[in-house]
Amino acid sequence: MSFRKLLFFFLLLLVCQGLLAQESKEHTVSGKVVEANSGTEIAFATVLIADTDTKQPITGTTTLEDGSFELSFNASNFYIEVSFIGYQSKTFDTVDTSLQSINLGVIVLVEDAEQLDEVIVQGEVSKMEFKLDKRVFNVGKDISSTGMGALEVLNNVPSVNVSIEGEVSLRGSAGVQILIDGKPSVLADDPSNALGTVTADMIESVEVITNPSAKYDAEGTTGIINIILKKEEKTGLNGSVSINTGAPDNHSLGFSLNRRTEKFNLFTQIGAGYRSLPRDSEATNQDLINNITTSSVGTSFRNETFNNITLGSDYYLDDFNVITLSGNFAYEIEDQPSETFFSLTDNNTGENTQWSRVEVTDANNPKWQYELNYKKEFRNNEDHTLGFSAIGSFFGKDQSSEFNNTEIIGTDIPPDQQTTTEFQQANYTFKLDYANPLSEKYEIGAGAQYLISDVGNDFSVSDLENGIWVPNDDLTNNFDFNQDVLAFYGSGSYEADKWGIKAGLRIELTSLNTLLENTNESNDRNYSDFFPSLHTTYKLTEKVSFQAGYSKRIYRPRLWDLNPFFNIRDNFNIRTGNPNLLPEYTDSFELTSIYSVGKVSLNSSLYYRLTTDAIERVSTFEDNVRVTMPMNIGTDQVTGIEFNGKYVPINWLTLNGDFNFGYFIRKGSFEDQVFDFDGERWTARLNSKWSLPADIDLELTGNYRSGYLVVQGEVSETAFMDVGIRKKFIKGKAVVNLSVRDVFSSRIFETAIAQNNFTSVNYNQRGRFITMGISYGFGKGQAMTYSGGRRR
Repeated sequence: MSFRKLLFFFLLLLVCQGLLAQESKEHTVSGKVVEANSGTEIAFATVLIADTDTKQPITGTTTLEDGSFELSFNASNFYIEVSFIGYQSKTFDTVDTSLQSINLGVIVLVEDAEQLDEVIVQGEVSKMEFKLDKRVFNVGKDISSTGMGALEVLNNVPSVNVSIEGEVSLRGSAGVQILIDGKPSVLADDPSNALGTVTADMIESVEVITNPSAKYDAEGTTGIINIILKKEEKTGLNGSVSINTGAPDNHSLGFSLNRRTEKFNLFTQIGAGYRSLPRDSEATNQDLINNITTSSVGTSFRNETFNNITLGSDYYLDDFNVITLSGNFAYEIEDQPSETFFSLTDNNTGENTQWSRVEVTDANNPKWQYELNYKKEFRNNEDHTLGFSAIGSFFGKDQSSEFNNTEIIGTDIPPDQQTTTEFQQANYTFKLDYANPLSEKYEIGAGAQYLISDVGNDFSVSDLENGIWVPNDDLTNNFDFNQDVLAFYGSGSYEADKWGIKAGLRIELTSLNTLLENTNESNDRNYSDFFPSLHTTYKLTEKVSFQAGYSKRIYRPRLWDLNPFFNIRDNFNIRTGNPNLLPEYTDSFELTSIYSVGKVSLNSSLYYRLTTDAIERVSTFEDNVRVTMPMNIGTDQVTGIEFNGKYVPINWLTLNGDFNFGYFIRKGSFEDQVFDFDGERWTARLNSKWSLPADIDLELTGNYRSGYLVVQGEVSETAFMDVGIRKKFIKGKAVVNLSVRDVFSSRIFETAIAQNNFTSVNYNQRGRFITMGISYGFGKGQAMTYSGGRRR
C-alpha cells in the first residue's frame, strides 16, 4: 500500500469518525463515583449495563482517576449497576430508557465491612489507556510478561520495539529517554544491561510520551518512556510475594511489604534471581576487492545473578506537606561464557584458516540510588502544588575477560587476549516544580532542573606473546565524560468544556567535557537550546475528540557514543565510539483522534518528525575487519500513521491491536559516499484476551515487523508470537501465570550491508522462553487515592 493511499485512508477515517458520532442514536450514560465517608473519588469502579430480563451483561466500563465515567451502548431494556470491591453495590433499575443521554450525577458508595475483611482491594484497569499527552500500558494486564525483565515488558508496549541487542526504539526510531517514576535512574543507564534488575513483577505501568511538554527533560528525540514501579497505597499492613521459574534459566523471588499509618507510609521491596540469556549469532563479511571471506558462528550466554532492595518512607507533616526519603541498592554478578568459530578464506588461492575462540567474562555491577522528595499542596486547591526532589545515583562495573584461541586449520591465528574494565558513573539530579490552577480554566507551571553526570571508563587490553601478557596500547584507553545540564521551564494552559491549549518553553544550558587520558585529547563544548512545546485538544462530541501537539527534542551523545574504545569480542566485527559526535535535534508534530462508541475504541495518529545531524552507525572495512562507528549523517524525515484499537465483541473476548506505518526520507553523506534514499517500514500487533470459566484468562499476541532500509543496507522482516495463561485463586489473592515468549522461535534479527568494497550479513536469535510464576498478596484495608498526596 503506497504512502499516499495510507494518508488518504487516515484522513477519510477522521471524517467518518465525526459523521458516525453525530448520526449515532445510542444511549449515553455518565456520572461520577465517590466514597461515602470522605467524598473521595473512586477510580476504577465498575459500571455495568445489563439486560433487565436475562440479567446478562451488555457492556461496561471502569471509572477514571477522578471517579467519572461515560459509555455508550444500544439497548431498549436495561439496568445499571455500579460496584467496587470493598463497597456495597448500587443498582439503577428505574432509569428512563427513552432518554438518549442519562446523567446519574454523583453516585455515593458505602463501605462493606464484611467484604473488607475478606478481600484485597484491587482495581481492574484497561490494558491500554489514553490520556491527554501520553498512553499508559498497564503491565498487570499483560499475562505474557510474567517473570520477564523490564526490556521484555517494553517489547510488549505498542509503538515500542526492543532489539535483541537491547536497543529501545519508539515508532521505529532510537533516541528514546527512559525514566523510572518520572525521573532519570541508574537502573536505566547501563547500555550493556539496561534495566537488568527490574522485573515485570516490580512494574505497575509504562507511559509512552511521544510529544512531551516543557515540564519534561528535553532528552530523547523520539520521546519518553516512563516506567512506573509499584507502590502499595492501602492502609494497614500489606504485602505480596512472587516466585518465578523458567527455561532457559529464569528464576526470581520478589517480596514487598508496606505499612501505612496516619503519619507514615513505610515501604520496602526485595528481589533476587538468576537468569541465562543465550544468543546464537552468525556474521559473514566479504571483501569484494581482495576476494576474501571471513565468517563467525557461535553461541554466547549472559548469566546474571541479581539482587535488588528498595527502602523508603513517606512522612506526612500535615494534611498538605509530605516528605519522602527512599533508597535503592542493586547488585549483579555476570558470567558471560561463549564459544565462536572463525573462518578466513582466500577465494583466489583456496587457502583457509579456522580457529575457535572461547570467552570467559566475569563482572560485578553495584548500583545504588537515594532520593529525597518534598511535596506541598496549598489549601485553596489540591492541584496547587510545589515539589522538590534531589537524587543521587552510582553505577559501577568491574569486569575481566579472557579470550583463548585454538587452531583448527592453518597457523596464522590471532593471539590470546585479556581485557579489564573499570567503569564508574555518578549522577545527581535536582528538580523544582510549581503548578498553580489560577481558575477552573487557567493553570500556570514553572520549574528548574540541574543534572550532573560524572563518568569514567578505564579499559585495558593485553596480548599473550611467548607466554607473557603484553599490554596492547593501540586498544587500551582511559576515557572521562563530564556533563552538566541546567534547565528552566514555564508553561500555561487553558481548558474549557470543548477546547483546551497548553504551551510551554524549556531552556537548557549544556556543558560537556571529555578527556582521553592516554593521549590527553580533550573535547569541551558549551551550548544553549530552546525547546518549545504546544498541545491542544478539541472535543467534537462526547465520543470524538482531537489532539494536536508539537515539541522540540535533543539527543546528546553519551559516553558509549563518544568513547573511542574497541569491542574485541568478534575479531572481524568491532564497534567504536566517536569523540567528535554532535547532538541531534528533532522537531516533532502529531495530530491524534480518539473515538469511542459502544464496544469499540480507536486512537489514530498522524505524525511527522524532522531530525537534523541525525546519528547513524556507519561501517567501514579494512584488513578484513568491519568497524562500526556512530556518525552525524544529514537529516531524517519521518511521516507516519498509527492506529491503536480495542474491540469487545462479546463479554469474554477482548481484542487489542496497533498498527504503525512510517515513510522516511534520508539526506546525508559521509566522506565521498552519499546516503540519499527513502523507504518505509511498518509494524503490527494483535492481542486477544479470552476470559474462560474458573477465573482463567488466556492471552495470545502476534507481532509483525517489516523489513526496512538503513544507511548502508537493510534489516529483514520478522514475525513472532507470545502466549500467556493466568488462573486466580482465593478471591484473586493468589495468581498463577504461565507464559511462552516467541512460541515458534521465529524472532530473528538479521541485517545486511552492501557497499562497493564489501558486504556484511549479521544474524542473531534468542529463541523461546517459557516462564511460570506464582504470586500472593496479603493484607487488607481501604484504597487510598494516591501515595504522596493529601490524606483523605
